[in-house]
Amino acid sequence: MLHEILLSLSGHPSPLLTAELSDTSSSSIALSPPERQLLASAAHLSDLHIKLAKHCSRITASHPSTVCRAVATAIQSVHLAALRRKVLEVEASILRHDADLVGAYGIVPLTAVMGAFQPWTRRLEWLWEVVRFLEAQDASGRLCWGARAIDRLRAELQSGYRDVEEAALTLVTAAETAWLRQVSAWIFYGRLPSAGGGEDFFVRPGESSDEDYVSVAGLLPAFVTPATAGSMLFIGRSLNQIRARSTTLSTASGGFHNTAAKLQAIADLTSPLNSASFTGTIRDIRQSLSQDILEQILPLSEVMATMQLLREFFLLGRGEFAMALTQEADERIRGRWRRAGNLAHDKDGSGVQNVTVKSGEVSAALARVWASISSYDQQQQQQQDNDDALLDRARDSLRLQLIKSKPEAPAQHTRPGLSAAAVARLADAPFNALLFSAPVTLAMRLPPAVDMMLAPSDMQLYGCVHAYLVALRRAHVRLTDLWKLTSLRRHYPGPRGAGEYAQELRRRWSARAQALRGTWSTASAAVFFLGETEAYFQTEVVAGLWRGFRAWLTGEVVPRHDVQDDTAPPADKMDISDDDDDDHVDAEPISVPPTRPTTSSSFSAAAAPRSARHDQQTLAAGHAVYLDTLVHRLLLTQDAFTRPLYTLLVHIDHLVAHVHRLHGIFTALDLETDAGVVDAFTDLAAEEAQVTRQLRGVERSVRRAIDDVVAALERLSVDEAFLQVWEGEAAVAAAQMDDDGGGAAPGEAYRPERVGGLNRLLMQLKFGS
Repeated sequence: MLHEILLSLSGHPSPLLTAELSDTSSSSIALSPPERQLLASAAHLSDLHIKLAKHCSRITASHPSTVCRAVATAIQSVHLAALRRKVLEVEASILRHDADLVGAYGIVPLTAVMGAFQPWTRRLEWLWEVVRFLEAQDASGRLCWGARAIDRLRAELQSGYRDVEEAALTLVTAAETAWLRQVSAWIFYGRLPSAGGGEDFFVRPGESSDEDYVSVAGLLPAFVTPATAGSMLFIGRSLNQIRARSTTLSTASGGFHNTAAKLQAIADLTSPLNSASFTGTIRDIRQSLSQDILEQILPLSEVMATMQLLREFFLLGRGEFAMALTQEADERIRGRWRRAGNLAHDKDGSGVQNVTVKSGEVSAALARVWASISSYDQQQQQQQDNDDALLDRARDSLRLQLIKSKPEAPAQHTRPGLSAAAVARLADAPFNALLFSAPVTLAMRLPPAVDMMLAPSDMQLYGCVHAYLVALRRAHVRLTDLWKLTSLRRHYPGPRGAGEYAQELRRRWSARAQALRGTWSTASAAVFFLGETEAYFQTEVVAGLWRGFRAWLTGEVVPRHDVQDDTAPPADKMDISDDDDDDHVDAEPISVPPTRPTTSSSFSAAAAPRSARHDQQTLAAGHAVYLDTLVHRLLLTQDAFTRPLYTLLVHIDHLVAHVHRLHGIFTALDLETDAGVVDAFTDLAAEEAQVTRQLRGVERSVRRAIDDVVAALERLSVDEAFLQVWEGEAAVAAAQMDDDGGGAAPGEAYRPERVGGLNRLLMQLKFGS
């Protein structure tokens, strides 16, 4: 019987312990109640042992989680093996007639035997709970995954029972070791776990073309911070990008001169893993990757050149680019109207919406823009010798393309300063349809290795900002171009002694001037509003943020007074009075001197000390904060402002179209009256009355839209929630959660430059009104 008990405790089923003992059975009559209780305890231990061995074997063979399989293997190889060794020790003690187990006359008390296994009862019961947890399914029918198992085992370390804590520590060590092996393969070689163990790893291949790999927060253990997860994702993604490029794998891996040392640093981490030590180790590996490999592939000079290109062309640092693009787009639309049979003259205006633009025309328009800028730069060649490189790079990388379908907003990727709802609103912004009467965006083909810093979502935001700023510039330019219609604005009547024909001309011009007085005042108010708004956006917001971001990139301190080369001056104040003898129609309505990349900036970027440079992940996090703050301070995320502003821009287009149409009618009437050129198919007088009536309605709409936009600005200036986001602190805090900040040269993450608030713009607008 004693041999049968020891055999069953070793994990073999025994009929002696599995059969139910009733009070009337022959075997039960021979046993006393205490003996039956001891046999029940032995049967319980034997049953736990058998079930643990069976279920652990099943988990090891078929469970999709590598971590769970490692835990099950640890239960088999550590705890169940220790129980079998204990059985052998008890058996050996009995054979040696150990006094602790063998009494007088060689009698072995069952109490002494079962007392030797008493500490195993609670341990095996706890291990059975762990195995059941590993095999359990959640509400969605999914089996336990690695992070969930690790968190459960780490929580058991605080159970208060010493034996349970010791058992939990062994399982935590096995689980974290298996998880660290997966992490090591990712951060040192860029390899994901195989198909048999990749279900519970937190890095997954991206489902969309915009993201090659994504991090799933639900698959991360609790001790891994979002910053550390972002660093691990960045390291593995960078290794895969390096491998995918022309740089060979041997060259890429050769940059890791101390791979063995870093592997040893991972191996030296003790369980349970400490969040601070694990974060520090990952940060050191990230900085080593940046210094050994990434700085050779993506030097700071390349980063500065890309940022300068975005500043010059997407954020309208080059005024001539926006001017040439606006003029070329208007010329393309006018050409299509002429070819379509003068559709713009339809009474209901529906013909204008039917003018379609083809992608080839958009590309041809950009090509003509480059030709125009090149001819302009040739005239400035003696003063600007460094423009060719930037212009050639922009010509090769920038693309103007139609938006044939709505861009997909990243569902899982959240930006540090923008919510998912704000990103969706930006994707729906209608400003990209104002330039060519069809949704058009300016895109850039990222140079190799720059996509480590710039994400596709960043380029979508740059496209939105560019369309927004170009829409404002276009409306401003089209309004100021009305003053070039000299025949509408100025007349030179003959002397008082002139004949009847001169008097007739004077009466005709005076009547037209009286009819257009309201139009000119409305256009002047709109020009003032657009000029002040655009000047505020360019000088305060865009230039101010760029100045601080460039200083953070290069590690230099820019004095407050040394900002002239980066700041676009406000729009020129135009003289639109009728009593001025000098006509300024030949001058450009918006004189924005182009911002040029200075050699000092490039030199400071190249000469920055190694210790003063940020690693690529810190650069990406800082740029995301910079871009999100820029979008917010440009008020692009505020529907209460962008809706009335878009309405105003549409009404300004209508106003300009009606004025040009009225100018054509006046010219035709003058030919009919003075030269006898009669169009039998057109009633010019009726058409003049109709256009004049429509023009009055558009004037009221423009004034009302200006009031709506100013009212929206006033509401935003006192909105506490908006003002809190204005400073960009929320974006900085979110970026610090996604980045541990270990790569910042001065020891600080990027913080947006403080700029003048909306009250400054409102003061200018109210002063002018």
